[in-house]
Amino acid sequence: MNSLLRISAQLWADILVAYAFFVMQNYLTDVWKLSFTHAAGILNIWGGIHMILPVFLLFLVDALLGNFKMLLISSTAYSVGIGFIAMSTPPVLASSTNTCKQYEPQCIGHTQKVLFYTGMALLAVGMAGNLVSVRPFLMEQKDKLDDDEEIQSFLSSSVLVWVAFIPVIGAIALPYVKPWSLRFGIPAIFTAFVTLHFFSGSLDYHQVDPQGSPLTNVCRVFVAFFYKKSKTIPRDSMQLYRGEDENSQSFSRTRFLRCLEKAAIVLPDSKLEDQVKNRWRLCSVAEVEEAKIVVRMIPMWITFIVCGIVSSIGNTYFIEQANHMNHKLGNWKVPLQILLLLYMWARSLFSLLAVGFSKISEKHGPPVGIAIAMIFSVLCCITAARIEKRRINVIRSHGLLDKPDDDIPMSVYWLLFQFFLLAGLDSFFEKSAAAFYEDQAPESMRNYLSYFTKAISGLGFMFSELSVYVVGKVSENGGGTNWFQ
Repeated sequence: MNSLLRISAQLWADILVAYAFFVMQNYLTDVWKLSFTHAAGILNIWGGIHMILPVFLLFLVDALLGNFKMLLISSTAYSVGIGFIAMSTPPVLASSTNTCKQYEPQCIGHTQKVLFYTGMALLAVGMAGNLVSVRPFLMEQKDKLDDDEEIQSFLSSSVLVWVAFIPVIGAIALPYVKPWSLRFGIPAIFTAFVTLHFFSGSLDYHQVDPQGSPLTNVCRVFVAFFYKKSKTIPRDSMQLYRGEDENSQSFSRTRFLRCLEKAAIVLPDSKLEDQVKNRWRLCSVAEVEEAKIVVRMIPMWITFIVCGIVSSIGNTYFIEQANHMNHKLGNWKVPLQILLLLYMWARSLFSLLAVGFSKISEKHGPPVGIAIAMIFSVLCCITAARIEKRRINVIRSHGLLDKPDDDIPMSVYWLLFQFFLLAGLDSFFEKSAAAFYEDQAPESMRNYLSYFTKAISGLGFMFSELSVYVVGKVSENGGGTNWFQ
Protein backbone atom coordinates (compact mmCIF):
# COMPACT_ATOMS: atom_id res chain seq x y z
CA MET A 1 0.00 0.00 0.00
CA ASN A 2 2.76 2.46 0.96
CA SER A 3 4.66 1.68 -2.23
CA LEU A 4 1.59 2.42 -4.35
CA LEU A 5 1.07 5.70 -2.51
CA ARG A 6 4.67 6.80 -3.01
CA ILE A 7 4.54 6.10 -6.74
CA SER A 8 1.09 7.58 -7.43
CA ALA A 9 2.12 10.80 -5.65
CA GLN A 10 4.25 11.52 -8.72
CA LEU A 11 1.00 12.07 -10.65
CA TRP A 12 -0.23 14.60 -8.10
CA ALA A 13 2.92 16.68 -8.49
CA ASP A 14 2.27 16.81 -12.24
CA ILE A 15 -1.14 18.39 -11.62
CA LEU A 16 0.15 21.28 -9.48
CA VAL A 17 2.96 22.03 -11.90
CA ALA A 18 0.45 22.04 -14.77
CA TYR A 19 -1.60 24.74 -13.06
CA ALA A 20 1.51 26.82 -12.37
CA PHE A 21 2.55 26.53 -16.02
CA PHE A 22 -0.91 27.38 -17.34
CA VAL A 23 -0.14 31.07 -16.71
CA MET A 24 3.53 30.91 -17.76
CA GLN A 25 2.53 32.96 -20.83
CA ASN A 26 1.53 35.79 -18.48
CA TYR A 27 4.78 35.48 -16.52
CA LEU A 28 6.89 35.90 -19.64
CA THR A 29 4.84 38.81 -20.98
CA ASP A 30 4.21 40.65 -17.67
CA VAL A 31 7.55 40.10 -15.91
CA TRP A 32 10.04 39.49 -18.72
CA LYS A 33 8.10 41.94 -20.95
CA LEU A 34 8.47 39.67 -23.96
CA SER A 35 6.15 40.07 -26.91
CA PHE A 36 3.42 37.47 -26.73
CA THR A 37 4.70 35.87 -29.96
CA HIS A 38 8.15 35.48 -28.35
CA ALA A 39 6.64 34.08 -25.15
CA ALA A 40 4.39 31.72 -27.11
CA GLY A 41 7.42 30.61 -29.13
CA ILE A 42 9.32 29.65 -25.96
CA LEU A 43 6.37 27.68 -24.59
CA ASN A 44 5.56 25.98 -27.89
CA ILE A 45 9.15 24.86 -28.45
CA TRP A 46 9.31 23.59 -24.87
CA GLY A 47 5.91 21.89 -25.24
CA GLY A 48 7.04 20.21 -28.46
CA ILE A 49 10.23 18.91 -26.85
CA HIS A 50 8.51 17.51 -23.77
CA MET A 51 5.96 15.71 -26.00
CA ILE A 52 8.64 14.21 -28.26
CA LEU A 53 10.94 13.08 -25.44
CA PRO A 54 8.73 10.18 -24.18
CA VAL A 55 9.47 8.12 -27.32
CA PHE A 56 13.21 8.29 -26.66
CA LEU A 57 12.87 7.79 -22.91
CA LEU A 58 10.63 4.75 -23.42
CA PHE A 59 13.34 3.31 -25.65
CA LEU A 60 15.87 3.83 -22.83
CA VAL A 61 13.48 2.20 -20.35
CA ASP A 62 13.00 -0.89 -22.53
CA ALA A 63 16.60 -1.21 -23.66
CA LEU A 64 18.74 -0.12 -20.71
CA LEU A 65 17.23 1.39 -17.57
CA GLY A 66 13.89 -0.08 -16.57
CA ASN A 67 11.07 1.93 -14.99
CA PHE A 68 12.59 2.31 -11.53
CA LYS A 69 15.85 3.90 -12.71
CA MET A 70 13.94 6.13 -15.12
CA LEU A 71 11.77 7.36 -12.23
CA LEU A 72 14.88 8.07 -10.17
CA ILE A 73 16.19 10.24 -13.00
CA SER A 74 12.89 11.90 -13.94
CA SER A 75 11.84 12.62 -10.35
CA THR A 76 15.16 14.28 -9.63
CA ALA A 77 15.01 16.27 -12.88
CA TYR A 78 11.41 17.24 -12.13
CA SER A 79 12.06 18.61 -8.64
CA VAL A 80 15.34 20.33 -9.56
CA GLY A 81 13.77 21.80 -12.72
CA ILE A 82 10.75 23.42 -11.05
CA GLY A 83 13.09 24.50 -8.22
CA PHE A 84 15.36 26.28 -10.70
CA ILE A 85 12.35 28.04 -12.25
CA ALA A 86 11.23 29.24 -8.80
CA MET A 87 14.79 30.45 -8.08
CA SER A 88 14.89 32.34 -11.39
CA THR A 89 12.22 34.80 -10.23
CA PRO A 90 13.80 38.15 -9.27
CA PRO A 91 13.12 38.25 -5.50
CA VAL A 92 14.88 34.92 -4.93
CA LEU A 93 18.18 35.72 -6.60
CA ALA A 94 18.78 39.41 -7.19
CA SER A 95 20.96 40.61 -10.03
CA SER A 96 24.62 41.59 -9.71
CA THR A 97 23.66 44.82 -7.88
CA ASN A 98 21.88 42.70 -5.25
CA THR A 99 19.15 45.35 -5.01
CA CYS A 100 16.86 44.63 -7.96
CA LYS A 101 14.09 42.47 -6.57
CA GLN A 102 11.02 43.68 -8.43
CA TYR A 103 9.11 41.72 -11.06
CA GLU A 104 10.54 43.84 -13.85
CA PRO A 105 12.67 42.92 -16.90
CA GLN A 106 15.69 44.85 -15.60
CA CYS A 107 15.74 42.42 -12.67
CA ILE A 108 16.05 39.42 -15.00
CA GLY A 109 19.81 39.01 -15.30
CA HIS A 110 22.01 36.36 -16.89
CA THR A 111 21.81 34.13 -13.80
CA GLN A 112 18.01 34.18 -13.80
CA LYS A 113 17.86 33.34 -17.51
CA VAL A 114 20.30 30.43 -17.13
CA LEU A 115 18.30 29.05 -14.20
CA PHE A 116 15.00 29.47 -16.07
CA TYR A 117 16.05 27.76 -19.30
CA THR A 118 17.94 25.02 -17.44
CA GLY A 119 14.89 24.45 -15.27
CA MET A 120 12.64 24.25 -18.33
CA ALA A 121 14.92 21.63 -19.90
CA LEU A 122 15.06 19.55 -16.71
CA LEU A 123 11.31 19.86 -16.28
CA ALA A 124 10.75 18.54 -19.81
CA VAL A 125 12.86 15.47 -18.97
CA GLY A 126 11.04 15.01 -15.66
CA MET A 127 7.55 15.26 -17.13
CA ALA A 128 8.40 12.93 -20.02
CA GLY A 129 10.04 10.38 -17.72
CA ASN A 130 7.10 10.37 -15.32
CA LEU A 131 4.67 9.99 -18.21
CA VAL A 132 6.57 6.95 -19.47
CA SER A 133 7.25 5.13 -16.22
CA VAL A 134 4.83 6.01 -13.40
CA ARG A 135 1.86 3.90 -14.53
CA PRO A 136 3.95 0.94 -15.80
CA PHE A 137 5.88 0.95 -12.53
CA LEU A 138 2.59 0.88 -10.61
CA MET A 139 1.59 -2.17 -12.66
CA GLU A 140 4.91 -3.85 -11.83
CA GLN A 141 4.10 -3.54 -8.12
CA LYS A 142 0.93 -5.59 -8.63
CA ASP A 143 3.08 -8.58 -9.47
CA LYS A 144 4.56 -8.38 -5.98
CA LEU A 145 1.19 -8.88 -4.29
CA ASP A 146 -0.36 -12.28 -3.66
CA ASP A 147 -3.86 -11.14 -4.67
CA ASP A 148 -5.74 -8.08 -5.83
CA GLU A 149 -7.23 -7.19 -2.44
CA GLU A 150 -4.56 -4.62 -1.63
CA ILE A 151 -4.87 -3.08 -5.09
CA GLN A 152 -8.66 -2.83 -4.78
CA SER A 153 -8.29 -1.33 -1.32
CA PHE A 154 -5.94 1.28 -2.70
CA LEU A 155 -8.15 2.11 -5.66
CA SER A 156 -11.20 2.56 -3.45
CA SER A 157 -9.43 4.44 -0.66
CA SER A 158 -9.79 8.10 0.09
CA VAL A 159 -6.31 8.63 -1.33
CA LEU A 160 -7.70 8.63 -4.85
CA VAL A 161 -10.43 11.03 -3.79
CA TRP A 162 -7.68 13.59 -3.28
CA VAL A 163 -6.68 13.13 -6.90
CA ALA A 164 -10.06 14.59 -7.81
CA PHE A 165 -9.68 17.46 -5.33
CA ILE A 166 -6.10 18.46 -6.18
CA PRO A 167 -7.09 19.99 -9.56
CA VAL A 168 -9.83 22.02 -7.83
CA ILE A 169 -7.41 23.16 -5.12
CA GLY A 170 -4.81 24.04 -7.75
CA ALA A 171 -7.34 25.98 -9.84
CA ILE A 172 -8.85 27.95 -6.96
CA ALA A 173 -6.11 28.36 -4.34
CA LEU A 174 -2.91 28.74 -6.37
CA PRO A 175 -4.02 31.81 -8.39
CA TYR A 176 -4.55 33.79 -5.17
CA VAL A 177 -0.84 33.44 -4.42
CA LYS A 178 0.34 36.67 -6.04
CA PRO A 179 4.19 36.51 -5.90
CA TRP A 180 5.51 34.54 -8.84
CA SER A 181 8.28 33.12 -6.66
CA LEU A 182 5.61 31.40 -4.54
CA ARG A 183 3.47 30.39 -7.53
CA PHE A 184 6.40 28.33 -8.75
CA GLY A 185 7.84 27.72 -5.29
CA ILE A 186 4.82 25.92 -3.83
CA PRO A 187 4.76 23.25 -6.60
CA ALA A 188 8.56 23.03 -6.24
CA ILE A 189 8.31 22.29 -2.52
CA PHE A 190 5.52 19.79 -3.07
CA THR A 191 7.44 18.08 -5.88
CA ALA A 192 10.62 17.87 -3.77
CA PHE A 193 8.62 16.27 -0.94
CA VAL A 194 7.03 13.76 -3.32
CA THR A 195 10.46 12.90 -4.78
CA LEU A 196 12.03 12.30 -1.35
CA HIS A 197 8.99 10.26 -0.35
CA PHE A 198 9.44 8.13 -3.48
CA PHE A 199 13.16 7.63 -2.78
CA SER A 200 12.40 6.51 0.79
CA GLY A 201 10.77 3.33 -0.51
CA SER A 202 13.55 2.31 -2.89
CA LEU A 203 14.20 -0.96 -1.06
CA ASP A 204 10.53 -1.98 -1.10
CA TYR A 205 9.78 -1.70 -4.80
CA HIS A 206 9.49 -4.66 -7.13
CA GLN A 207 11.77 -3.99 -10.09
CA VAL A 208 11.64 -5.60 -13.54
CA ASP A 209 14.75 -5.77 -15.69
CA PRO A 210 14.56 -4.20 -19.18
CA GLN A 211 13.52 -6.70 -21.85
CA GLY A 212 14.75 -4.87 -24.95
CA SER A 213 13.03 -2.41 -27.24
CA PRO A 214 11.13 -3.22 -30.45
CA LEU A 215 12.59 -0.03 -31.93
CA THR A 216 15.93 -1.83 -31.90
CA ASN A 217 14.48 -4.49 -34.21
CA VAL A 218 13.30 -1.82 -36.66
CA CYS A 219 16.79 -0.28 -36.68
CA ARG A 220 18.31 -3.74 -37.19
CA VAL A 221 16.19 -4.26 -40.31
CA PHE A 222 17.49 -1.08 -41.91
CA VAL A 223 21.10 -1.81 -40.95
CA ALA A 224 20.88 -5.34 -42.40
CA PHE A 225 19.19 -3.95 -45.53
CA PHE A 226 21.99 -1.46 -46.20
CA TYR A 227 24.55 -4.19 -45.56
CA LYS A 228 22.92 -6.37 -48.27
CA LYS A 229 21.56 -3.69 -50.59
CA SER A 230 23.47 -5.10 -53.58
CA LYS A 231 21.89 -8.56 -53.15
CA THR A 232 18.90 -9.85 -55.14
CA ILE A 233 15.72 -10.86 -53.34
CA PRO A 234 14.97 -14.57 -53.98
CA ARG A 235 11.61 -15.39 -55.54
CA ASP A 236 11.01 -18.24 -53.14
CA SER A 237 10.18 -16.82 -49.72
CA MET A 238 11.40 -20.05 -48.13
CA GLN A 239 14.95 -18.94 -48.96
CA LEU A 240 14.56 -16.02 -46.55
CA TYR A 241 15.46 -16.44 -42.90
CA ARG A 242 12.68 -17.25 -40.46
CA GLY A 243 13.20 -17.30 -36.73
CA GLU A 244 12.89 -20.49 -34.72
CA ASP A 245 9.34 -19.56 -33.71
CA GLU A 246 8.39 -18.68 -37.27
CA ASN A 247 9.21 -21.92 -39.04
CA SER A 248 5.78 -23.36 -38.35
CA GLN A 249 3.96 -20.14 -39.20
CA SER A 250 3.05 -18.57 -42.51
CA PHE A 251 3.69 -14.90 -43.12
CA SER A 252 2.21 -12.88 -45.94
CA ARG A 253 4.93 -11.00 -47.78
CA THR A 254 3.49 -7.59 -48.54
CA ARG A 255 4.59 -5.93 -51.76
CA PHE A 256 5.19 -2.65 -49.96
CA LEU A 257 8.93 -1.91 -49.57
CA ARG A 258 10.02 -5.30 -50.88
CA CYS A 259 13.59 -4.03 -50.80
CA LEU A 260 13.67 -4.35 -47.00
CA GLU A 261 13.38 -8.13 -47.40
CA LYS A 262 17.07 -8.10 -48.26
CA ALA A 263 17.63 -7.93 -44.50
CA ALA A 264 16.33 -11.54 -44.29
CA ILE A 265 18.58 -12.95 -47.05
CA VAL A 266 20.80 -15.79 -45.85
CA LEU A 267 24.26 -15.37 -47.37
CA PRO A 268 25.68 -18.59 -48.91
CA ASP A 269 29.30 -17.88 -48.00
CA SER A 270 28.91 -18.47 -44.25
CA LYS A 271 27.05 -20.78 -41.88
CA LEU A 272 23.53 -19.88 -40.88
CA GLU A 273 24.39 -20.25 -37.19
CA ASP A 274 27.13 -17.64 -37.50
CA GLN A 275 24.84 -15.24 -39.33
CA VAL A 276 22.08 -15.63 -36.74
CA LYS A 277 24.51 -14.67 -33.97
CA ASN A 278 25.16 -11.33 -35.69
CA ARG A 279 21.67 -9.85 -35.18
CA TRP A 280 22.57 -6.64 -37.03
CA ARG A 281 23.29 -8.55 -40.25
CA LEU A 282 20.34 -10.95 -40.44
CA CYS A 283 16.68 -10.37 -39.55
CA SER A 284 13.68 -12.66 -39.73
CA VAL A 285 10.76 -12.27 -42.13
CA ALA A 286 8.45 -11.28 -39.26
CA GLU A 287 10.83 -8.53 -38.14
CA VAL A 288 11.00 -7.19 -41.70
CA GLU A 289 7.20 -7.13 -41.96
CA GLU A 290 6.94 -5.26 -38.65
CA ALA A 291 9.43 -2.68 -39.92
CA LYS A 292 7.29 -2.26 -43.06
CA ILE A 293 4.23 -1.56 -40.93
CA VAL A 294 6.08 1.14 -39.01
CA VAL A 295 7.23 2.81 -42.23
CA ARG A 296 3.72 2.58 -43.67
CA MET A 297 2.38 4.57 -40.71
CA ILE A 298 4.68 7.55 -41.21
CA PRO A 299 2.44 9.37 -43.75
CA MET A 300 -0.50 9.14 -41.35
CA TRP A 301 1.64 10.47 -38.49
CA ILE A 302 2.71 13.42 -40.64
CA THR A 303 -0.95 14.19 -41.34
CA PHE A 304 -1.60 14.50 -37.60
CA ILE A 305 0.87 17.38 -37.27
CA VAL A 306 -2.02 19.72 -38.15
CA CYS A 307 -3.89 18.67 -34.98
CA GLY A 308 -0.80 19.52 -32.95
CA ILE A 309 -0.60 22.97 -34.54
CA VAL A 310 -4.15 23.75 -33.40
CA SER A 311 -3.60 22.27 -29.92
CA SER A 312 -0.57 24.50 -29.38
CA ILE A 313 -2.65 27.69 -29.21
CA GLY A 314 -4.56 26.56 -26.10
CA ASN A 315 -2.08 27.67 -23.42
CA THR A 316 -0.53 30.53 -25.40
CA TYR A 317 -2.81 32.63 -27.60
CA PHE A 318 -6.01 31.69 -25.78
CA ILE A 319 -4.39 32.80 -22.51
CA GLU A 320 -3.28 36.04 -24.12
CA GLN A 321 -6.89 36.65 -25.19
CA ALA A 322 -8.15 36.01 -21.66
CA ASN A 323 -5.48 38.06 -19.90
CA HIS A 324 -7.33 41.40 -19.70
CA MET A 325 -10.92 40.29 -20.21
CA ASN A 326 -13.60 40.51 -17.52
CA HIS A 327 -13.14 37.53 -15.15
CA LYS A 328 -15.98 38.29 -12.75
CA LEU A 329 -18.76 35.86 -11.96
CA GLY A 330 -21.02 37.98 -9.79
CA ASN A 331 -18.67 39.51 -7.23
CA TRP A 332 -16.05 36.75 -7.60
CA LYS A 333 -13.10 37.42 -9.87
CA VAL A 334 -12.53 33.97 -11.31
CA PRO A 335 -8.85 33.00 -11.82
CA LEU A 336 -7.66 31.98 -15.27
CA GLN A 337 -6.86 28.48 -14.01
CA ILE A 338 -10.61 27.79 -13.90
CA LEU A 339 -10.46 27.69 -17.70
CA LEU A 340 -7.89 24.90 -17.48
CA LEU A 341 -10.03 23.04 -14.94
CA LEU A 342 -13.11 23.27 -17.19
CA TYR A 343 -10.98 22.23 -20.17
CA MET A 344 -9.75 19.16 -18.27
CA TRP A 345 -13.27 18.17 -17.26
CA ALA A 346 -14.51 18.61 -20.83
CA ARG A 347 -11.58 16.57 -22.08
CA SER A 348 -12.43 13.75 -19.66
CA LEU A 349 -16.02 13.72 -20.94
CA PHE A 350 -14.92 13.68 -24.58
CA SER A 351 -12.40 10.92 -23.79
CA LEU A 352 -15.22 8.67 -22.59
CA LEU A 353 -17.15 9.41 -25.77
CA ALA A 354 -14.11 8.73 -27.95
CA VAL A 355 -13.38 5.41 -26.24
CA GLY A 356 -17.00 4.34 -26.49
CA PHE A 357 -17.11 5.39 -30.12
CA SER A 358 -14.06 3.24 -30.90
CA LYS A 359 -15.54 0.21 -29.15
CA ILE A 360 -18.82 0.41 -31.07
CA SER A 361 -16.97 -0.37 -34.29
CA GLU A 362 -13.37 -1.51 -33.91
CA LYS A 363 -12.78 -1.25 -37.65
CA HIS A 364 -14.51 2.02 -38.55
CA GLY A 365 -14.67 3.73 -35.15
CA PRO A 366 -11.05 4.95 -34.86
CA PRO A 367 -10.79 6.44 -38.39
CA VAL A 368 -14.14 8.21 -37.95
CA GLY A 369 -12.96 9.42 -34.52
CA ILE A 370 -9.85 10.89 -36.14
CA ALA A 371 -12.05 12.65 -38.68
CA ILE A 372 -14.17 14.04 -35.83
CA ALA A 373 -10.98 15.36 -34.18
CA MET A 374 -10.03 17.17 -37.38
CA ILE A 375 -13.55 18.65 -37.63
CA PHE A 376 -13.16 19.87 -34.04
CA SER A 377 -9.86 21.52 -35.02
CA VAL A 378 -11.56 23.41 -37.87
CA LEU A 379 -14.48 24.48 -35.68
CA CYS A 380 -12.09 25.53 -32.89
CA CYS A 381 -10.12 27.80 -35.25
CA ILE A 382 -13.29 29.33 -36.74
CA THR A 383 -14.76 29.95 -33.28
CA ALA A 384 -11.54 31.43 -31.91
CA ALA A 385 -11.28 33.74 -34.93
CA ARG A 386 -14.85 34.96 -34.57
CA ILE A 387 -14.45 35.60 -30.84
CA GLU A 388 -11.14 37.37 -31.41
CA LYS A 389 -12.83 39.60 -34.00
CA ARG A 390 -15.50 40.44 -31.44
CA ARG A 391 -12.83 41.15 -28.79
CA ILE A 392 -10.96 43.51 -31.12
CA ASN A 393 -14.21 45.33 -31.95
CA VAL A 394 -14.86 45.83 -28.22
CA ILE A 395 -11.33 47.19 -27.79
CA ARG A 396 -11.82 49.65 -30.65
CA SER A 397 -15.28 50.76 -29.56
CA HIS A 398 -13.99 51.62 -26.06
CA GLY A 399 -10.83 53.36 -27.30
CA LEU A 400 -8.43 50.83 -25.73
CA LEU A 401 -6.11 50.21 -28.70
CA ASP A 402 -3.37 52.34 -27.11
CA LYS A 403 -4.04 51.08 -23.58
CA PRO A 404 -2.83 47.44 -23.55
CA ASP A 405 -2.86 47.21 -19.73
CA ASP A 406 -6.51 48.23 -19.30
CA ASP A 407 -9.27 45.69 -18.73
CA ILE A 408 -11.56 44.88 -21.65
CA PRO A 409 -15.33 45.05 -20.93
CA MET A 410 -15.98 41.60 -22.40
CA SER A 411 -16.58 38.42 -20.42
CA VAL A 412 -13.81 35.82 -20.43
CA TYR A 413 -16.49 33.14 -20.64
CA TRP A 414 -16.79 33.78 -24.37
CA LEU A 415 -13.59 31.74 -24.58
CA LEU A 416 -15.29 28.65 -23.15
CA PHE A 417 -16.58 27.77 -26.63
CA GLN A 418 -13.09 27.46 -28.09
CA PHE A 419 -11.71 25.68 -25.01
CA PHE A 420 -14.62 23.22 -25.25
CA LEU A 421 -13.87 22.52 -28.93
CA LEU A 422 -10.15 22.23 -28.15
CA ALA A 423 -10.95 19.61 -25.51
CA GLY A 424 -12.92 17.67 -28.11
CA LEU A 425 -10.03 17.86 -30.55
CA ASP A 426 -7.42 16.68 -28.05
CA SER A 427 -9.57 13.86 -26.64
CA PHE A 428 -10.82 12.40 -29.91
CA PHE A 429 -7.39 12.72 -31.50
CA GLU A 430 -5.54 11.00 -28.65
CA LYS A 431 -8.00 8.15 -28.09
CA SER A 432 -8.94 7.50 -31.72
CA ALA A 433 -5.37 7.66 -33.00
CA ALA A 434 -4.26 5.23 -30.29
CA ALA A 435 -7.11 2.84 -31.16
CA PHE A 436 -6.29 3.13 -34.86
CA TYR A 437 -2.64 2.26 -34.35
CA GLU A 438 -3.51 -0.55 -31.95
CA ASP A 439 -5.44 -2.17 -34.78
CA GLN A 440 -2.81 -1.51 -37.45
CA ALA A 441 0.50 -1.79 -35.63
CA PRO A 442 2.46 -4.93 -34.74
CA GLU A 443 1.86 -6.13 -31.21
CA SER A 444 5.46 -5.48 -30.18
CA MET A 445 5.07 -1.76 -30.96
CA ARG A 446 1.83 -1.09 -29.11
CA ASN A 447 3.50 0.35 -26.01
CA TYR A 448 4.90 3.10 -28.21
CA LEU A 449 1.65 4.07 -29.94
CA SER A 450 0.38 6.77 -27.61
CA TYR A 451 3.86 8.26 -27.34
CA PHE A 452 4.28 8.39 -31.10
CA THR A 453 0.96 10.22 -31.27
CA LYS A 454 2.08 12.71 -28.61
CA ALA A 455 5.38 13.17 -30.44
CA ILE A 456 3.54 14.10 -33.63
CA SER A 457 1.50 16.63 -31.65
CA GLY A 458 4.80 17.94 -30.31
CA LEU A 459 6.02 18.46 -33.86
CA GLY A 460 2.78 20.35 -34.46
CA PHE A 461 3.65 22.66 -31.56
CA MET A 462 6.96 23.43 -33.24
CA PHE A 463 5.40 23.87 -36.68
CA SER A 464 2.96 26.30 -35.07
CA GLU A 465 5.86 28.52 -34.11
CA LEU A 466 7.32 28.20 -37.61
CA SER A 467 3.98 29.24 -39.13
CA VAL A 468 3.82 32.29 -36.84
CA TYR A 469 7.33 33.30 -37.89
CA VAL A 470 6.63 32.88 -41.61
CA VAL A 471 3.28 34.71 -41.50
CA GLY A 472 4.84 37.49 -39.44
CA LYS A 473 7.68 37.99 -41.92
CA VAL A 474 5.32 37.96 -44.90
CA SER A 475 2.97 40.48 -43.27
CA GLU A 476 5.91 42.84 -42.56
CA ASN A 477 6.86 43.04 -46.25
CA GLY A 478 6.55 46.54 -47.67
CA GLY A 479 6.69 48.16 -44.25
CA GLY A 480 3.51 46.49 -42.99
CA THR A 481 2.70 45.63 -39.38
CA ASN A 482 3.26 42.13 -38.10
CA TRP A 483 -0.20 40.55 -37.90
CA PHE A 484 0.61 38.89 -34.58
CA GLN A 485 1.38 42.19 -32.88
